[in-house]
Amino acid sequence: MIKTLVLFLALSNTALGVASKPNIVFILADDLGIGDIGCYGGDRCKIDTPNIDTLAAEGLRFTDAHVNASICSPTRRAIMTGRYNWRFGPTLNSGPWGFVGPRPGTEKSTLAKVLKRAGYHTGYVGKWHLGTTMTTRDGKRQGPGNTDFTKPLKYGPVQFGFNYSFILPGSLDMFPYAYARNNQWLGEVTAQKGWSAFNRVGPAAKDFQDHEVLETFYKEAEGFIAKQNSDKPFFLFLALTAPHTPTSPGVKWRGRSKLGVYGDFVMETDHAVERVMNALKANGWDKETLVMFSSDHGAAPYAGNILKATPAQLKKLEARGHYSSGPYRGYKFSIYEGGLRVPLVARWPGVIPQGSSCNQLVGMNDLMATFAEISGAKLRAQEAPDSISFAALLKNPRAKGIRKDLVMQSVAAFAIRDAHWKLCLCPGSGTHAISRNAAGNEPLAQEAWSAALASVKGPVTEPQLYQAPFVQLYNLSIDPAETTNLAAKHPERVRQMVALLQRQIENGRSTQGLKLQNDKRVQIINPRDRRLPQIVRERLGVK
Repeated sequence: MIKTLVLFLALSNTALGVASKPNIVFILADDLGIGDIGCYGGDRCKIDTPNIDTLAAEGLRFTDAHVNASICSPTRRAIMTGRYNWRFGPTLNSGPWGFVGPRPGTEKSTLAKVLKRAGYHTGYVGKWHLGTTMTTRDGKRQGPGNTDFTKPLKYGPVQFGFNYSFILPGSLDMFPYAYARNNQWLGEVTAQKGWSAFNRVGPAAKDFQDHEVLETFYKEAEGFIAKQNSDKPFFLFLALTAPHTPTSPGVKWRGRSKLGVYGDFVMETDHAVERVMNALKANGWDKETLVMFSSDHGAAPYAGNILKATPAQLKKLEARGHYSSGPYRGYKFSIYEGGLRVPLVARWPGVIPQGSSCNQLVGMNDLMATFAEISGAKLRAQEAPDSISFAALLKNPRAKGIRKDLVMQSVAAFAIRDAHWKLCLCPGSGTHAISRNAAGNEPLAQEAWSAALASVKGPVTEPQLYQAPFVQLYNLSIDPAETTNLAAKHPERVRQMVALLQRQIENGRSTQGLKLQNDKRVQIINPRDRRLPQIVRERLGVK
């Protein structure tokens, strides 16, 4: 058995042209738009990002990489498990904001557990937002009034297979504002604090400061790297809290960008990459490490140089020549490319050709299968059911990718890619769940649905919702900005893509293998969903 495993590992690494398993560092930014980085935004980017640009120059830049959702937690869940977020059931024991509870089953098969099977030492540093179970004083649902911060987390990164972890439970604008190391709370969580943007006041450690969080995280990452040795390879997941609001650059970074405080925060995000690369070099790991950098979705439309969250604020930066979404339409929350297409940069000396680019479709949910192949770990039949390895593209970026289709979501609608076609299962930007914060993503739901319904006489049936004018079809090969809806001209293409999505829902997986079960009933469009505008439910005869 041992000889077979050794042979498998040798063959796997030989296929990629390397002699041994590399260390793996994955850096995930928070709310960073594809156009916020110089090597993607070009002249439309007014922020200096020399370290991410250098990473791309020394490695590979993917140009058709997508998250599976244009909002934080669903993306992170798919990255961590290789399974689409919508297959999981509802959260348990969930409180407000950073008190969000776990979704059952998310810890069963994770990046960390797969890599540990391959002999890796695993670490997680940064924003968590994958659910925790906290100890409460009354045994009831966790929240700001009953959590016992002197007792450890019952469920967190440790249960996901990480040997070491240092986390903030949610986003930087979501209380509790306190760190936990290896499931143990740090400091005295006895204060009440809140920050700019939404000023959500809640439990906080006495010495917690928002502008110190980013530096705290990359120092923790440096410490993790410094403690590694040659006995086994390591995996580090560094989840940054920037440039997600509150826009809080460190003291040393204020005023560094000509664009303003938003640019300052992006520049410090870029500096985090520099700190990681310097730590790898200082400890002799530079040439033995695969480093990847990406973002959890597009830029938030309410973020910018005004510290308070302001609807459509990113438009003000566009007026100054900076386009966080690059050439694409939409932002965070939306169904359009500006919310779903993300930067993905990879550097692996001796394997990835320097200064290369790849135009093949990849999803961030593909990291599980990719890292498994690179490490020599064999995925079990039920693991990573929506993950397809793109390891071969690292060595040969011009090769044909395996992935042909990808399921994505806005905050309230499905989309599916099939080759260069993209079908959005909604009219408008699919942002009706939180329309005020999503302002800037036009058209918003009420407007879009009203216009679609106005073009249809008489009652509306549920099957009609899967046809024009209620869906959008784009040919991204000639229309990457999604300006021309082709759904009415190509009804058969629409039907084929709806059927493809339905098959992947029913099969419990989008990869080859035995049929699996979703953890809940999944509908492409649920007529009884209260997030649908009332006008839609009325025309459907749903109360």
